Amino acid sequence: MGGMTEAITDQRLVKGARSRAAIARRAADVASVEGLAGVSLGRLAADLGISKSGIATLFKTKEALQLAAIRAGRDVFVEQIITPALRVPRGLPRVRMLVERWLGYITDPVFPGGCFRAAVLAEFDSRPGPVRDAVAADHEDWMTFLTEEIRKAQELGELTGRNAAALAFEIDAIVGAANVARQLGDDERVSIARRIVEDLLH
Repeated sequence: MGGMTEAITDQRLVKGARSRAAIARRAADVASVEGLAGVSLGRLAADLGISKSGIATLFKTKEALQLAAIRAGRDVFVEQIITPALRVPRGLPRVRMLVERWLGYITDPVFPGGCFRAAVLAEFDSRPGPVRDAVAADHEDWMTFLTEEIRKAQELGELTGRNAAALAFEIDAIVGAANVARQLGDDERVSIARRIVEDLLH
């Protein structure tokens, strides 16, 4: 009996984890369009056709749901951009792959509202609290990673003569502008942004 009880408990844990992941991903989809303020237990219950109490059991508060959405957005970013780039040799080829994957993530968006990170950064940059802290930490992690990859390229004699952190900042700003242009349907400015980034990495 003990083994059967443990198996049932394990199944419930797996089911709960899958439910959490599905809800968090839907929350990230909503946030990419409407911001994290648009994420609520009731909204997601209606979207997913499940009870509000069921979502509340898993997440308790709107803030917990927003934090889960940020983690889900981060997971997608890593899966779409960082993981493929890590398969490429370090140095300029990897930096180029990171930027190319990032631009592809914007021009052929995974989230309905385009870049999840760009959406929530703009929304929470001036709102203190745990959600802002999570958004800021996620962005800082990415900027640190990109800067370090640029530094590795410089150690190999590429992209020399430039401040790595400043170059990462420039790339981030340009890709952010490309995301705005893409959301406005301005493909010409997306192309301009791509050319500027290519010039920076030339």
